[in-house]
Amino acid sequence: MEQNDMNANNTSTYEKLLLIRYGELHLKGLNRPFFERKLIDSIHKSLYGIKHRVIRENGRIFVTEISDNDINNAVERLKFVFGIHSLSVAITVEKDWQAILSACEHILENELNSHKNRTFKVFAKRADKKFPMNSEQICREAGHEMLVRFPELKVDVIEPQIKLSIEIREKAYVYANEIPCAGGLPLGTSGRATLLISGGIDSPVAGYMLAKRGVELSAVHFFSYPYTSERAKDKVIELTRIISAYAGEIRLHIVPFTDIQLAIYEHCPEKETTILMRRLMMKIAERIAKNDDALALITGEALGQVASQTLESLCVTNDAVSMPVFRPLIGMDKNEITEIARKINTFETSILPYEDCCTIFVPKHPVTKPDVQKLRESEAMFDFSNMIEEAVNNTELIVINNYGGVSR
Repeated sequence: MEQNDMNANNTSTYEKLLLIRYGELHLKGLNRPFFERKLIDSIHKSLYGIKHRVIRENGRIFVTEISDNDINNAVERLKFVFGIHSLSVAITVEKDWQAILSACEHILENELNSHKNRTFKVFAKRADKKFPMNSEQICREAGHEMLVRFPELKVDVIEPQIKLSIEIREKAYVYANEIPCAGGLPLGTSGRATLLISGGIDSPVAGYMLAKRGVELSAVHFFSYPYTSERAKDKVIELTRIISAYAGEIRLHIVPFTDIQLAIYEHCPEKETTILMRRLMMKIAERIAKNDDALALITGEALGQVASQTLESLCVTNDAVSMPVFRPLIGMDKNEITEIARKINTFETSILPYEDCCTIFVPKHPVTKPDVQKLRESEAMFDFSNMIEEAVNNTELIVINNYGGVSR
């Protein structure tokens, strides 16, 4: 990142832009234009407030007309955009060989002035087949010329410290190195799903992973005031804000759940209370998801992690709803989940010591192998329908956008 920032700040004599690469979109065949349009839409949203122009051309997207003052900010924002595999701060010149060599010299000079890198390799792509030199010739001739101009440089074809790249298209683009980005699929290419988000480590990671596959998110949080505090709710709002940097705008629904929880513990068998609570959460979440035009539910459950996440318990939970339930963490252990949470910056917020409704009223000996029919009978011991309706009707909606904007 620091290398490219230096390039961005020292290319005032050249026209500069951001060259954006995308990975698996190349495999989409006739649907590829749809995916590219969604990616461009995400880029525009990410760069809200920054003057820019987006151009699509033969497997590349270029972001141009960004000022020197904004280019570093633009890079930081675009690193979070799903669908972008990597990007580079590039300079563009006419397809004149001497102009290309001068641009290469300029970029290498910046690299050598800023860092102790001393090995390099030239990469070339010739989209314009009318250009008189092929890719191999471009690499060979540019590499030779740079060695003449910079005697201190050495060639390393295996692990070069500087990857000097030249792309010949309608113009020539020259840059050094690539900035890795979020990857995945552009938001909105895979529909919408509703995340059941608690204040823990797992559910924010689950939301991130589905968003990475192009799923737009809404979210549901179950709030049991006064048994859980306002700080617990604020914690969930903050977790949703962090995820929104990747997932865009999220409609967060805060469901009042206290009365339902108390009724479960008063009227139902104690050892089944946790799994019954999960069933009623799923029923409410499904109602809200349908109102949000979502096609599935998402949870942060991992197989065997707690009593309510045995295979039998998950089957009983699924039985409560007709919607598909996605569990992207199902085969992960806690260390793997925590590693992703640290990567996406949700971990430190998730471990704040504010309890959610899943951690209160926990039975001493919860059932670990529940039977679907038995749980249906236990749930029928009390008519929850009016309480579910009331909870849905009294749900608080908070809309959270990419950069921390919150509206109620």
